[in-house]
Amino acid sequence: MFQSFDVTARPEQAAPRVTALRAEMQEIGLDAFIVPRADAHQGEYVAPCDDRLAWLTGFTGSAGFAVILAGRAAVFTDGRYTVQVRAQCDPAIFDYVDWPATTLADWILASDVQKIGFDPWLHTIREIEGLRCALEGTGKELIASPNLVNRIWKDRPDRPAEPVSVQPFELSGKTSEEKFAQIGAAVAATGAEAVVLTLPDSISWLLNIRGSDIAHNPVVQTFAILTTTGRLQLFDDASKYAHLGPDPRISLRPRSEFSEALGEVTGKVLVDPGSAPQAVKTLLKQARIVAGEDPCILPKACKTPEEIAGTREAHLRDGAAMVEFLAWLSEQAPQDLTEIEVVKHLEACRAATNRLKEISFDTICGSGPNGAIVHYRVTEDTNRALKEGELLLIDSGAQYQDGTTDITRTVALGDPGAEERAAFTAVLQGMIAISTARFPRGVAGSHLDALARAPLWRMGRDYDHGTGHGVGAYLSVHEGPQRISRLSALSLREGMILSNEPGYYREGAYGIRIENLIVVTPAPPLESADPQRDMLSFETLTWVPIDRRLILADELAPWERDWLNDYHDEVWDKLKDRVSEPARAWLRQAVAPV
Repeated sequence: MFQSFDVTARPEQAAPRVTALRAEMQEIGLDAFIVPRADAHQGEYVAPCDDRLAWLTGFTGSAGFAVILAGRAAVFTDGRYTVQVRAQCDPAIFDYVDWPATTLADWILASDVQKIGFDPWLHTIREIEGLRCALEGTGKELIASPNLVNRIWKDRPDRPAEPVSVQPFELSGKTSEEKFAQIGAAVAATGAEAVVLTLPDSISWLLNIRGSDIAHNPVVQTFAILTTTGRLQLFDDASKYAHLGPDPRISLRPRSEFSEALGEVTGKVLVDPGSAPQAVKTLLKQARIVAGEDPCILPKACKTPEEIAGTREAHLRDGAAMVEFLAWLSEQAPQDLTEIEVVKHLEACRAATNRLKEISFDTICGSGPNGAIVHYRVTEDTNRALKEGELLLIDSGAQYQDGTTDITRTVALGDPGAEERAAFTAVLQGMIAISTARFPRGVAGSHLDALARAPLWRMGRDYDHGTGHGVGAYLSVHEGPQRISRLSALSLREGMILSNEPGYYREGAYGIRIENLIVVTPAPPLESADPQRDMLSFETLTWVPIDRRLILADELAPWERDWLNDYHDEVWDKLKDRVSEPARAWLRQAVAPV
């Protein structure tokens, strides 16, 4: 359950592994081979048996890929991992490529290669179509290949096979029968007779089941084919479902038979080119593919009233655990504490609720310069002692059966500097701007993203990650399609849960991020509003104090100060009876007005 601090990959391990991979490439006549982070389900997090990118290169981030050529290699990562990739990957072997500023197609076009191999199970249909289109007419050829990393990974772990559990109706708000009918109708509306489902959280949501195939995300890694008549073929290890009993709607087949089953499908079948592997398209030889989005994605994102109610309760429980932790930290830090000790104590506070199923991701606990590594994961090698005068960034979350949490707080260790306080105040202003936003239906996350960045932009600063990601209901902590990001054109809808997490990072010095979870709701009525304007707003779900020592109160507008004081009043009202006496005394001081 809890976080491991082991070093799972080291830079020096890459050289012999890349050499072995090049030998496999030469044997089958490839000039290059692409190694993505993704697995066959295209999830952000992968099982140990699918963590090929980390095993080969040493890079453990959740997004990126590598390209291996005969005489050179490169690792592609985005702005979240600029610092991390340089620390984890051997510069004598790998070039570091800023992606997506430089696309894979651009890099290949500038390289002296002709035959580029890829595993068709690890790349989506859209990804391969786009790459082939970009390379058309250049003489460079994409070639579907067996996975060459699998061939050289002699001690590759086994695939997970833990039992699944049922998510009860009082927490899901819809039966699987209702979901079958809803998704079947959506598939029929496209003209298709069946849909191929490859996303674990979609299938877990559809069947109201949860699993432990992926660390920290309670999904079941499986494939499915659902017909509009309500029949479903599920491809997984039968032992995981033995305790559930038979379901007449579901045929359970071994995972190894998925390829064969795709070849048996006839008629029109709905396939999501943005998430389905290229192999699915190749294997559907007798079917006519209807391209469209996975029909589970949007209904899953729009939470039921029961899911929202459960998430509210989970956040109150988690907020109390966070207060216990922060009260302890205020007494202990920074003396004789390390990042690992901080993470362990936070885990213990959550475990003490007796409701914790899992943490929702590896806790990001970065002190001083480690806080500037956006997705920093402390290990025994990087573990750092807390120091007076520095900042401590703690981004963490929990999986409870009634909800998923994700919260970031940045804490001053002693007296913060003027620069840090100015940056923190700007980040707080951006977070408040999102928290208080009212917007018409049809507004997308890309429209709101600038609200969070504007205070930093006025200082000539920014951050290289989205402002908010979707969050599941006891599912994936990073859930699509909803986002608050420059890249998101999807209209926000009632029931969508998102994070609200602007930040600022000074490499080599400190990192700042403040994060609450929010849910889209109808906006409260206003006397001045146009009656024809149907507006939405956000309800805050996270209730934990924000470090007042880092706030320049005079920089806040009156309405921003009111929001902060009102928020802290609610934190007190909601949590004062849920925490211990020592934590209550700390909380009373932490929520004092600014």
